[in-house]
Parts: sequence; structure tokens; C-alpha cells
Amino acid sequence: MKKWASLIIAAAFVFGPMTAHADMKALEEAAKKEGELTWYVAHYTSEGAEELGADFGKLYGIKVNVVRTTAQVAYQRLTQDIKNNQTICDVFSSTDIGHYVRLKAEGKLEKYTPEDTTKIVEAFRGLDPDGYYHTTSAGLVLLTYNTSKVKPEDAPKNWTDLLDPKWKGKVSTGHPAFSGYVGTWVLMMKKLYGWSFFDKLEKNKPQIGRSINDTVTALNAGERQVAAGADGSTLFSAARGNPLAISYPKDGAVLIIAPSSIMKGTKHLNASKLFMEYLYSVEAAKINAKHFAVPLRPEVPAPPGAKPVAEVKTVKPTVAEIDKGIPEVIEQWRDTFGN
Repeated sequence: MKKWASLIIAAAFVFGPMTAHADMKALEEAAKKEGELTWYVAHYTSEGAEELGADFGKLYGIKVNVVRTTAQVAYQRLTQDIKNNQTICDVFSSTDIGHYVRLKAEGKLEKYTPEDTTKIVEAFRGLDPDGYYHTTSAGLVLLTYNTSKVKPEDAPKNWTDLLDPKWKGKVSTGHPAFSGYVGTWVLMMKKLYGWSFFDKLEKNKPQIGRSINDTVTALNAGERQVAAGADGSTLFSAARGNPLAISYPKDGAVLIIAPSSIMKGTKHLNASKLFMEYLYSVEAAKINAKHFAVPLRPEVPAPPGAKPVAEVKTVKPTVAEIDKGIPEVIEQWRDTFGN
């Protein structure tokens, strides 16, 4: 009788919807039977996301259907799925923490805590004390520039330098209605300097893309000279020989902590749990570093050309500020920039 009780407990431990941890061997076997999962992701460059999906598939024989978009587009797609009573997305990885606050409150997330949560850099642990979503990516919004147009000594050193009239027609940004990175940056600038920061920036007529990665395209093309850009995509492009560089603003690079979660009702629950485990692995951290994202595991060094996060002055809004504030700044942005 005791033997059967133990087996029942073990099975519940692996397959139960409220599992906190998993027996890894049993989880792997169950995940392989499911065979695939769909990943809505905004965290990484397209190349980085595809490589993570491919590496997971190579390790476990489980196909990852990678759907890479900007954060707000991913969320819109997800909410449309939910509205239509469809469960297409298995693992959701956004750069806007507010998405998770709302999804959790609506009971749309599966509770699950990866085994290696205590092995990642301490600053990234415990994002949701209840265990519904977890940090799986981190990066910085900082000052970026085209080195063929701007000398290092002339590059902006503070965020407010972007407001200097000398940069009129030379600034690039993404859009907070599409990019979680940009939304968090806009919110942080508003917190530091008030909305007048953007009233002044508007006078410099910035080129506004969608994704924060669009700033890389604008700088490479010479259409703009300086930007509020992401560390990872900028350094990745520079490593390919493009004339780009980053500058850590003295008033603080904006730290982006991006979570992942498993969607409630997924038909690939075990594959999703195993994928969450994988995102916390050293292998995943190495791929992130290869694509110039911040590695979550301390065993993996910072990418070439980047400082370790511990050596950078960073600023970030709270989870509550992001949840309430990003929808507000999207509307303010549209009022100011007209798009």
C-alpha cells in the first residue's frame, strides 16, 4: 500500500497542474511523448530565439515552434487566442512584466518553478513569489550610436543629452505600443525626468520604429546617428562588422527583466515545463551570451564588449509601476508623437 501511495505522489509531483518542481527524468520522458510546444517570444533577437528552440530540440527531440514578435504583438496574439478559446501558445515570453500581472490575476498561467531558480544570478530570482512567472532573460536599454558618424567623446553620456538640439533629426527609438523594452524605458524616463523629457525629445524629431531592434537598422543605414537601443542587438550587430557602439548612461541604463510562463490549459504541459527548465540551464545562458544577451547563470561570462550587470549603474521601475504605467505612457506617447 505504501508503495502505491508513493507512486501516486510521484506521478502527481510530475504531472499535477500546481507542481512546484519536477522529477527531471520522468518529466523528460513525458515531454518527449508530447513531442512539441509553441513559444510566443519577444525576449531575444530572432536568431537567438531560433537557436534556443533548435538547441532544445536537439537535446530532447522535442520541436519548438518559435513565434518571435515584439512584446505587445505577442500579447495581443495571446489575448486573441484566449478570447477565441484557443490554446496555441504553450510558453509565453514577454518583455513587459505587466502582461504577467494581468494574466496571473485572470488565472491564465500555470504555476511552475524550475529546479535551477537558485542557480541564476541573485538579482533575477523571485520575480513572482507565487511561482507563476520567472525571469528568463535580461538586458539593458542604453545609449547607442553609429561610430562612423559619431566619435566616442561626442556620443551622449546621459539620457538628457538626447534632448540637445544638435541631435535634431539624428535620434532613433522604438515604440512603447509594440516593444516591452521601449515601454519600460519610456516609463523610466518619465519617472526620472517627467513627461517633459519626451516633449523636448519630440522637438528633435526622432525616427520611431516598432521594436527596439529597429534602432539597429536605423543606425546601420546611417538614417540616424544616436539611439535609445538595446545592448544585445546592438553588440550583436557590431560583432558582425557594423559601425555600432554602446554607451552606458551615467544616469542609469534601464535594466529589463523579462519573464516566461506556462499558459494554463496547454496540451503540452510537460514539454513546456522541460522548456522552462532548459531556459535556466548553462546551455541556454551560453546561447544568450553568444547573441549578446545578459546570461542568467553566473558561470557564463558577459558577452564581448559588454560589462557584467553588477558593474553597471542600472535603474528600473517596479513590477507595480510597469503594470500600471506602461499602458499610460503608450497613450501619452501617441499624444506627443502622433503615432
